Amino acid sequence: MNDQINDPLDTSIYFICGVSGCGKSTVGKTLSEKIDLPFYDGDDFHPEENVTKMESGLPLNDEDRKGWLAAINQFVAKSKTGLIIACSALKEIYRIQLAEGLEKQIHWIFLEGKFELIYNRMTSRMDHFMPSTLLQSQFDILKIPDYALVYDIDNTVEEITENIISETIKKNIDH
Repeated sequence: MNDQINDPLDTSIYFICGVSGCGKSTVGKTLSEKIDLPFYDGDDFHPEENVTKMESGLPLNDEDRKGWLAAINQFVAKSKTGLIIACSALKEIYRIQLAEGLEKQIHWIFLEGKFELIYNRMTSRMDHFMPSTLLQSQFDILKIPDYALVYDIDNTVEEITENIISETIKKNIDH
């Protein structure tokens, strides 16, 4: 059965946000399969200097993030289709930078969970440059906006993606 319900002319942008290890990529890929929009991981837009800094255990600052956020923004601006992008977007200033000049509908989707759960996820993964020692620095600056859809990661990926679909796409179809 094909669950793809997306309008091929849809240019909506779905930013799947939250701290490292909360499941942004997993939810983004699952949502991509369900609504037939391409998925991109924001981590792939980091310049090598940022990756090296994080690998060495140092958190990124606002200045470090500027080029990264600009690269994502430019990529989204050039896209002719809708996109799903996993990106931490921890502060309002980052979300402003990501959305700057975009004339597309943006859905901000935040995944939240307890520090211990996310820390345990991070310590068990082997294929990521972000060390678990930096998780607290992300929690320290995280400000989830009141305009975002927020989902608890205690729910399954399937439940989260179905809720995203019902609260964004199906809601828009019904109106």
